[in-house]
Amino acid sequence: MQNVLWSAPAEVRPGTHLLVMLHGYGTDEHSMARLFPSIPAGITSAALRGTFPVGDSHGWFLLDPYLQSDTGAVLEAAAGIFTWLDRVRAEGAFTGVSMLGFSQGMAMATTLLRLRPQGFDAVVGLSGFVAENELLAMAEPLPKPVPYFWGRDRDDWVINEDAIAATRNWLAENTALTARTYPGMGHTVGAEEARDIGIFLRRYVVSKAHADRENKEG
Repeated sequence: MQNVLWSAPAEVRPGTHLLVMLHGYGTDEHSMARLFPSIPAGITSAALRGTFPVGDSHGWFLLDPYLQSDTGAVLEAAAGIFTWLDRVRAEGAFTGVSMLGFSQGMAMATTLLRLRPQGFDAVVGLSGFVAENELLAMAEPLPKPVPYFWGRDRDDWVINEDAIAATRNWLAENTALTARTYPGMGHTVGAEEARDIGIFLRRYVVSKAHADRENKEG
């Protein structure tokens, strides 16, 4: 994982919470870096570039128009992210890790959560879906519901209705869900949604970090 954009230089990252950002199909890490200003203080964001080539851009795994994918390819992409994440966590003093994924990046973030349900404090999924995985489904529901923000436009034509229904069911059964819709936003991240992401992260990440620190000091 060689291409990563950070929201802060290395010397100020210790003691902050790490937010891993995963972009959508056919874009790159710069599309996620636009959200850096919306992320609350106390959180360091890392926008990763997918390793699967999509023309001159990138993705995480091959995706067809019906949002079908090869399970092996999805798990291989997840393994690559975990290799990077484990190294970063070993090198830095982050207080915890959360994820934010857009479109295919939401599918990737949710897969990471399914593989390590105890490894993340919160997840933000935007205009995306949950990738089908019968093997992982055998071990679900997850042992502890993680706070999960799901934002989308109901009329977003990119994500088909079957995928929306499956995603809604999985999130309801496996997460502590906060679901929001934004009419007219389309397949993007709007200003109102970006504001709500900040509110969600302040509540479930920043506030939790403060409480944990006070408990340790007490």
